[in-house]
Amino acid sequence: MATSNTSEIGFEERIWKAACVLRGNLDASEYKSVVLGLIFLKYISDRFEGKYQELKAEGQGFEEDIDEYTAENIFFVPQTARWSIIAKAAHTPEIGTVIDNAMLAIEAENQRLKDILPKNFARPELDKRRLGDVVDLFTNVEMHQHGNEKDLLGRTYEYCLKQFAEQEGKLAGEFYTPSCIVRTLVEILQPYDGRVYDPCCGSGGMFVQSAKFVENHGGNINEISIFGQDANPTTWKMAQMNLAIRGIEADLGGYPADTFFADRHSTVKANFIMANPPFNLSNWGADKLKEDVRWQYGTPPANNANFAWLQHMIWHLAPNGRMGMVLANGSLSSQSSGEGDIRRKIIEADLVDCIIAMPPQLFYTTQIPVSLWFLTKDKKQKGKTLFMDARNMGTMVNRRLRELTEGDIQKLARTYNAYVDGTLEDTRGFCAVATTADIAKQDYILTPGRYVGIEEQKDDGEPFEEKMTRLTTELSELFAQSHELETQIKKQLGVLGYEI
Repeated sequence: MATSNTSEIGFEERIWKAACVLRGNLDASEYKSVVLGLIFLKYISDRFEGKYQELKAEGQGFEEDIDEYTAENIFFVPQTARWSIIAKAAHTPEIGTVIDNAMLAIEAENQRLKDILPKNFARPELDKRRLGDVVDLFTNVEMHQHGNEKDLLGRTYEYCLKQFAEQEGKLAGEFYTPSCIVRTLVEILQPYDGRVYDPCCGSGGMFVQSAKFVENHGGNINEISIFGQDANPTTWKMAQMNLAIRGIEADLGGYPADTFFADRHSTVKANFIMANPPFNLSNWGADKLKEDVRWQYGTPPANNANFAWLQHMIWHLAPNGRMGMVLANGSLSSQSSGEGDIRRKIIEADLVDCIIAMPPQLFYTTQIPVSLWFLTKDKKQKGKTLFMDARNMGTMVNRRLRELTEGDIQKLARTYNAYVDGTLEDTRGFCAVATTADIAKQDYILTPGRYVGIEEQKDDGEPFEEKMTRLTTELSELFAQSHELETQIKKQLGVLGYEI
């Protein structure tokens, strides 16, 4: 099976590099809204144009009938917002104003996008010559040569998100979870149908991958209902655009809001929950939520929100619900501030289905080691938990970043499925199934290494005594060479007048 690492990009990379002409006079956060806004605008305009030409060819005069477009989940693009108008103005001083007016017109015709799209292209600090060059780039691309247009522009949007994450470093954690982590969550949870929820949805990556999973397995995207929330206004808008560009309907709560204090989906009981909450978040407002109904297993500490996120998601699980989330490794073993008691109660409630220790260097934003937690309300393997140690998996795509390959992801998913089916055999150093009693003996610590052990070393066939004789002989020879070099160095230093 071919890998699908985000490093293996062709068309998307060319779009990114060409669009970088804007980077000279904008910082990353401003540049991001410009590039993503143009990708979005080009996509909805192109999709509209395809339907427009189809209706025009029919000769019934329905090409300006908005209902013909909304019936097929196609954004109706007003005349002033169509790409042909923007392309014509590319090298005029008014190009920024033309794009801003296009965004306003699209929002006026599509309530789902009201106050969502970027409308700051006319600002003086945005170089209009460079902006015109980027418009030309999008105008001249032959989209049909690169496969399905919706998928192409969606992938380009995701690729640009990844590149912005690399540029912005620590700040990127608010909007981007590496796609290999998202795909691992999705492949294990397999959200075929029902309600899918992410309480800190960032730019919507969990939902995009869920939709792709359904489509890749012959399902119907309309059979999943998507609910999300995010507190950051910019990130929340990015999610709306990211989903809209793929035609994915979602309820993101109507406006950005803090999940702990303004739960926009308080009555939702989800079949699947996937999330990458902020790691080790302090000062999250615990003092104002001491008696909250969500804290079924204990009040989370004020200096760390990890177990607040965990319990919030458990509260939102349906009776047959399953969830997967990313947590810093400290949550596997911490005993401070009542965290050990909360973890013990969750384990004793038989909710913890699987723990996966992840490799280092997966994130642009942090070097904190993380694990994936999978919890299930109605486990098939009662009283048992699967542990996997994936710390040695993945491949380095540059000096700083590692990615899980498609093969790695499928191996983790197959291992989990075998565990659920009751056919899994423990593999030292990689996977093991432990009972709740086994976990209790480990003081309810969930670090996978405690259960999977160390990988067995292969016997090379050389008898121990012979190996030791050979190795000590080689070591003796190396020591002799070392002494000889030491003598030569002292001699040369003596010639120069330096004595040791």
